[in-house]
Amino acid sequence: MGDSDDGASGDKTVVNSTMRRLALAVALVATGLPVVATAQAAPDLIAARAMASALPAPNGSFAVAAAANGPGTVIDLTVHSAAMNRPVTVAVIPAADPEAPAGSLYLINGVDGGTDTSDWREGSNWFTKTDAVEFFGTAQANVVMPIGGAGTFYTDWQADDPGTGRNRWLTFLTAELPPIIDSAFHGTGRDAVAGLSMASAAVFRMAQEAPRRFRMVGSFSGCVQTDNPAGQAMVASIVTARRGNPLNMWGPPGDPDWAANDAIRNAEKLRGVQVYVSTGNGLPGPLDTLAGPGIHHNPVKLADQLLIGGVLDGITVVCTALLRTRLAELNIPATFDFRAAGTHSWGYWEQDMHTYWERAAALLVP
Repeated sequence: MGDSDDGASGDKTVVNSTMRRLALAVALVATGLPVVATAQAAPDLIAARAMASALPAPNGSFAVAAAANGPGTVIDLTVHSAAMNRPVTVAVIPAADPEAPAGSLYLINGVDGGTDTSDWREGSNWFTKTDAVEFFGTAQANVVMPIGGAGTFYTDWQADDPGTGRNRWLTFLTAELPPIIDSAFHGTGRDAVAGLSMASAAVFRMAQEAPRRFRMVGSFSGCVQTDNPAGQAMVASIVTARRGNPLNMWGPPGDPDWAANDAIRNAEKLRGVQVYVSTGNGLPGPLDTLAGPGIHHNPVKLADQLLIGGVLDGITVVCTALLRTRLAELNIPATFDFRAAGTHSWGYWEQDMHTYWERAAALLVP
């Protein structure tokens, strides 16, 4: 599910999309906007239409620019966040028919926020480390990947931080960005969100705070319990490693914000939200070989994946079991995928993304 239909149905979709794009091109020509007759013309037109259609969020956040920089149909949308008082880059794969209604899938990156540079194409993220650009290219859904937020847990911090700046990511992801995406890309407001590793706690918080929008949540290789000694130590180590001060995020241990961001403590808020959770267990799996994804026959990369990636998923499997137990106690339906083996690495997360989409497509595609 999510790929283009076969036969006559697929032909009809292509024809309808082509006619809509042609009509858009004619309209843009009439307004005097430049149209270049190249293979990149369609994404350029989509970017221009998105920028022209984007409406400000209720708190004043607004789209600054939209550019079709590729690969494929990917559009870089720059959004000024009123809460953080700065621009944020958001990479968007528009729906196959950009003029038709479509739900949106938000993909949230891990500890480095998608890149350590100003260009997400140089970093490790959903669009560079998986086949997301090709996989979602024919799906009637917008795929939205915010860039930034390294080591912030994508949460609203209590105070500005000398190392990470002003962080109001929960506000941005739940209140500022979605209405802009909806107006720019014909969003339906029926959305899903998925995140890996550090982002797992964030995506559950997003779904718990905005369940009417984020009706499905996916967590891959993550720990979502933050309000116990082990969770507090894990969070503090990640924030500190990215030059942040965890006291500026949720205050000292025992502050109510630690509990507010604990998905297990707030599991009751997931009632009615579709939940999909996956994890490896740290043991070497079928993708942990010299020929595995991203290894390129490099023994040093393989050793890192086996050692560091093995330890990390050895931890997340325990966290995931705790979440499963809690949801079962509350009689909240959820799908858990415990792999027989596998490490904390992109090859497995690509598989998780595919499996998650099989479920999310029914929700997002009109």
